[in-house]
Amino acid sequence: MNDTAQLLETVEHETGPSPTWTVFWLHGLGADGNDFAPIVPELVRKDWPALRFVFPHAPVRPVTINNGMSMRAWYDIVSLDAGRMADRADEAGVNQSVAQVEALIAREGERGVAPERVVLAGFSQGGAVALAAGLRRSQALAGVVALSTYLPLSTAALAGLESSVPAAARAQPVFMAHGQFDPVVPFAAGEAGAARLRALGFTLDWHAYPMAHQVCAEQIRDLGDWLSVRFATA
Repeated sequence: MNDTAQLLETVEHETGPSPTWTVFWLHGLGADGNDFAPIVPELVRKDWPALRFVFPHAPVRPVTINNGMSMRAWYDIVSLDAGRMADRADEAGVNQSVAQVEALIAREGERGVAPERVVLAGFSQGGAVALAAGLRRSQALAGVVALSTYLPLSTAALAGLESSVPAAARAQPVFMAHGQFDPVVPFAAGEAGAARLRALGFTLDWHAYPMAHQVCAEQIRDLGDWLSVRFATA
């Protein structure tokens, strides 16, 4: 489903009737929307409002680092070279995926959940798209969550961020977390993205864990604490 006019297929879980909040969760390279669905019972707390979790499936596309074979991916990755992070994500693919995520956010509005009650989360490649989408928002979301990821922007795009990021986007709180021993997305790349967001004026919670390219129980707890604040202050 590479046509941005067509909504991505999703896996959905609701924690109660008539959800008043939506949490989008974008999976990593080669996975699908089922990958993080099991996190719902681990993350959700009894005092939270009714939530709709939406786990989209990324489009199937050729991926260079997979010898050009097709797999679910939010964008193409040309190289995993840690020294070429600014060239890792293909810009056209990122833009397409951002448009597809925005279409899903718009659908939530039609279902009665306004952007200020939407949290956009993602892991690895999905986290990169969450950040890219968050940076472009002209209407603030409740928050952006980026796990084990980086800013998927070219050197030129990074240089132009100060003038291109809307004020509403900067108002969005951001939760970022990264494994200190991540062999896929270097820890330094996550730190650099966090530093850039802070410089742009984002309120950012940064968490580091002694783990690889994964999610751990402590991270889920910290994310739950952060989400509890979002739900309480809306």
